[in-house]
Amino acid sequence: MLADYFPILLFLGISVALGAVLVVVGSVLGPRRPGDEKASPYECGFEAFEDARMKFDVRYYLVAILFIIFDLEIAFLFPWAVVLESVGWVGFWSMMVFLAILVVGFVYEWKKGALEW
Repeated sequence: MLADYFPILLFLGISVALGAVLVVVGSVLGPRRPGDEKASPYECGFEAFEDARMKFDVRYYLVAILFIIFDLEIAFLFPWAVVLESVGWVGFWSMMVFLAILVVGFVYEWKKGALEW
C-alpha cells in the first residue's frame, strides 16, 4: 500500500525540502536595507492616516472586480482553445456569445467611468 504512494510522498518531501532551502538561502544571502519607503503600506495605494474603518473609494473595488472578470475570461479561453476542433462550430459560437456578453459588460463599465481615476 505504501509503495503506491511513495512517488507522491517523495515529491512532497522534495518540494518541502527545496522550499525550506530556498527560504533559508534567501534570508541568509538577501540584502537587508530597511527604510521608511519599504515599511510604508502599499496595499490600498495611499498612506494609512486615519481610522482603519474609514471608507475606501469605490473605484478601487470596481477595478478589482473588472480584473477578476477578465481574468476568468482568460481562464475559460485556454481550455476552449485546446478543444476547439472537437467542439466544432457549436462550441465556437457558444464562446463568441460568451465573449460578446463580456464585451458588453466592459463597454458598460467604460461608459459609466469605472476605469477613470
